[in-house]
Amino acid sequence: MSAPTAVQVRTAAVVGTGVIGAAWVAGFLASGLDVVATDPAEGAEARLRSYLESSWDVVSELTGSAEADRGELRFVASAGEAARAADFVQENGPERLEAKRALLAEIDAAARPGVIIASSTSGIEPSALQAACAVDPGRVLVGHPFNPAHIIPLVEVVPGAATSPETAQVALAFYRRVGKKPILVRSEIPGHVTNRLQAALWREAYSLVDRGVVSVADIDTAISHGPGLRWAIVGPLTAQHLSGGAGGLRHLLEHLGPPTQKWMDDLGAPQLTHELADKLVAGMDEQLAGVDQAGLAADRDRLLVDIMRLKHTSRNLP
Repeated sequence: MSAPTAVQVRTAAVVGTGVIGAAWVAGFLASGLDVVATDPAEGAEARLRSYLESSWDVVSELTGSAEADRGELRFVASAGEAARAADFVQENGPERLEAKRALLAEIDAAARPGVIIASSTSGIEPSALQAACAVDPGRVLVGHPFNPAHIIPLVEVVPGAATSPETAQVALAFYRRVGKKPILVRSEIPGHVTNRLQAALWREAYSLVDRGVVSVADIDTAISHGPGLRWAIVGPLTAQHLSGGAGGLRHLLEHLGPPTQKWMDDLGAPQLTHELADKLVAGMDEQLAGVDQAGLAADRDRLLVDIMRLKHTSRNLP
């Protein structure tokens, strides 16, 4: 049986309501969906409801939802019970392959025919998850959000070997419907796409700190007060294109391509040893000494909301 279309989804199941799962619940409710949630941890329901109350102002501002538009939340005892009631399932279990396989097998056995099962895994390849699902492995795919997931719109949709193109397209349409900005990852690779892009930057940042070229604080300044400002508006490749002036990306690559190749060839390849980890943590502790870190996170979230609101007013951004 084919999957429900995106507009036919009325109830979403959220399996696992930790940091990522709770954000999915908030976003789904703000989009008017009913949510059936489950998490085996003691006190999980109370923590989820507290999170929803504290985050509702931010989520509703981003979605334009009033309290009256909010879907209904029901908390149930098991993943199977949640899956049976749902038109779409978002799994957020521990980031361990065997744990996810066991959870997804339970969900797959209980979900109605055609219901898509999306995993929030940050790096496990979907075919490895599909292998645990005996009923309909093709409906299992990756739907990976980006933290803080109640604000950041990115979702990576990664089909597995058994996933049909039609199922992937329904998942993309569903995430667009709930206000996300999904991308289709066309090949399975560890870490998907965004985490690999981050890892490329982290690798050189770690190398520069390890070699004593720059401090942890200076790395953060270099990005947050430099290219990070541009990247919040357009992606790194479009930023390059705009830097090329009238000639665009082709002119920039012709002009800066040779030195860029030399820089790429000279990038470090650090090993994340205990000694390097200690150096990075010490640098972070020094940078944030005396800083209210809860306030820092709140400021980050407030500014992210402001950026997203302004981006929504743009006519030309891709």
